[in-house]
Amino acid sequence: MEPTFTLGIEEEFQTVDPVTRDLRSHVHTEIIAKGKMQLAERVKPEMHQSVVEVGTGICKNIGEARAEVIELRQHMVRLAEENGLRLAAVGTHPFADWTTQGIFPDDRYKTIVEDMQQVARANLIFGLHVHIGVEDKEAAIHLMNAARYFLPHILALSTNSPFWMGRNTGLMSYRCKVFDKFPRTNIPDYFQSWGEYENFVNLLIKTGCIDNAKKIWWDIRPHPFFGTLEFRVCDIPMRADETIALAALMQAVIARLYSLYKSNLGFRLYRRALIMENKWRASRYGINGKLIDFGKKTEVSVSDLTEELLQFVDPVLDQLGSRKEVESVRSILKEGTGADRQLRVFEETGDLKAVVDYIIEQTKVGLGAEVGSASKVG
Repeated sequence: MEPTFTLGIEEEFQTVDPVTRDLRSHVHTEIIAKGKMQLAERVKPEMHQSVVEVGTGICKNIGEARAEVIELRQHMVRLAEENGLRLAAVGTHPFADWTTQGIFPDDRYKTIVEDMQQVARANLIFGLHVHIGVEDKEAAIHLMNAARYFLPHILALSTNSPFWMGRNTGLMSYRCKVFDKFPRTNIPDYFQSWGEYENFVNLLIKTGCIDNAKKIWWDIRPHPFFGTLEFRVCDIPMRADETIALAALMQAVIARLYSLYKSNLGFRLYRRALIMENKWRASRYGINGKLIDFGKKTEVSVSDLTEELLQFVDPVLDQLGSRKEVESVRSILKEGTGADRQLRVFEETGDLKAVVDYIIEQTKVGLGAEVGSASKVG
């Protein structure tokens, strides 16, 4: 069965008070209930009440995905503003205190908090999840094995969480380190077959570790119900265009790896411990650092590795119709990631509230001049 390489994109947004610039819990009946009336199942709550998640439907190509991502952001910006809030796309809030945030009243989240206690309560983070359609389970597990190598490269391009509880953490993606505290996260091991992976999942279920595979929160995983490979490594980017560029890159990586797999051409598999070294570098330095090229056994700048990655996926871009979107990744290298830009604003102003203002405005970039044009933060 040939993969469809369909796309599904999920973004987790913050709801922010326009006066204090702090996180503020959204009113369930307003934001979620009204959102569901307008967008059906494409909007849903997350564990903390200051988080709202939106997700596209199944998109056949990156053009469809772009249209849906922009439409969803437009709706959520308007809905937030109609209810006295602002929408912000950033991996962590610059100064919010997780101890003051309410948990959404849902049995699922109650169970998670009961199980993981403070680890769950402190998990006040905001990510981007991208599903790529790979319906054949055996192919999916082999593609996951190979795609693990590129996760630090993709993370570096998405970094957008340098601040935590009012402090400059020194990391470009502190969100990663917050999520590290959860079990079954980070880079997965590789599996020889779908059967080996299935045996692993069944063992966890049998021994009471999990009730289903959705509680495996790796940076890439086979989704247990959707027939997709799900990338979970990224901070949510500030701008819709950045989300689209990264989603197109992930789709291209899977399509290119599949072309090798189909031709019985192997892609060298590296141990989780080695890839974790690169993930640390990506979270610490973003696009300004170096990752290890394990084949050459040397350090290479993220910018050079990104160019190599773009060359690697080039043969599938026209087939996917995503050349423009993938090549726009170079704009991230040129302008800086969200983390770079947040730090520049803070360096210029010394004011984390000014950073929040910047994030709110950047969240609306590319959505049309009419979106949020009448409502500035006060």
